Amino acid sequence: MRYSEQFMEHIEYTFHAFCKVVLRHEAINAWRDLKRKESREISLDYLVSERYFESSAMDSYFEKQDKPTVFIVLGKEVIVDDERLATALSKLPELRREVLLLYYFVGYRDEAIGRQYGRCRSTINHRRNVALKQLRKEWEKLKHEEQKADTF
Repeated sequence: MRYSEQFMEHIEYTFHAFCKVVLRHEAINAWRDLKRKESREISLDYLVSERYFESSAMDSYFEKQDKPTVFIVLGKEVIVDDERLATALSKLPELRREVLLLYYFVGYRDEAIGRQYGRCRSTINHRRNVALKQLRKEWEKLKHEEQKADTF
């Protein structure tokens, strides 16, 4: 079936009109989105000029006067910056301390720690939980001693 030349021209004009309407509405939507975004956002230049926050930050891992404590676990150095935590960790038995340091500082999982010590995962998990309880008690003792020293 063959369409007339007039009908084909009508379809072409109709398609062009449809495209113009779609483009116009997309432009309106984009403009509306930009206005909404503009009303909700604040310029970074404005924040910096008004001094609401510092535009940069410096890490202060080792700026303290105290030297960080270094623990050696399976040939790896573990640096503990907090003095109270380092003291509490040093009061733990060696195996419990090593399990905690390997898990929380080095990032080993219970299976990997178990392979290092020839134990199963559940044994290491149990030892880690017991070590955490003991660490918590040591931490509380040190906190209490510091408070006592501050009152005198």
